Amino acid sequence: MAGESNDDDNREAALDAVLAAYDLKDERRTGWQLRGVDKPESVAAHSWGVAYLVVTLGDRFREDLPGVDLDRALRLAVVHDVAEAETGDVATRADSTAEGVDREAKVAAEREAMAALAGPLPERVRDAWEAYEARDSPEAVLVKECDLLDTCLQAVTYERDDRYDPERGDPGAFREYDDLDEFFATTEPRLRTETGTELFAAIRERYRTARDGT
Repeated sequence: MAGESNDDDNREAALDAVLAAYDLKDERRTGWQLRGVDKPESVAAHSWGVAYLVVTLGDRFREDLPGVDLDRALRLAVVHDVAEAETGDVATRADSTAEGVDREAKVAAEREAMAALAGPLPERVRDAWEAYEARDSPEAVLVKECDLLDTCLQAVTYERDDRYDPERGDPGAFREYDDLDEFFATTEPRLRTETGTELFAAIRERYRTARDGT
């Protein structure tokens, strides 16, 4: 029957889209690769970290972001990097010798990727991604703060476990920064809330303690 055929087509298209997004489980975070981190996290692992920060620390941001809806923020966190299943991960760099990122081209490529990845899925998937990119809601701001803080927390983990070797990474990367310092240099100026800044300072202190062996 025609109706059953359409249902089958929709189901298969949805499964295809989900499988395409599952590439995030194997897409390694470029910044860690450039630094020579041993078995760096995937983009999907990073997204989990961001979602976990929303759940565990989101309440701390309520004074900075009145009315923030943590359930909606969690939805944004889960999908915020889905487009990278198609485009790959592009690292944000502070090193002045690093190749710059064309922000407009990056967003355009990711928007095109999301049109394909979210097309057969419920509208809430694309809407959540667009809301995150717009950064004009308290939920989007919270998720971006958590996105930045997750990177710093991951740097603490890699530093504590001695998981990186610059000689194993890109020899042209991180010329102006030692250890994993550049990840903190890219994070600090992008934070927009007092709570995010306070958490960043506490995380950076833990990183420095691990880095310096103190």
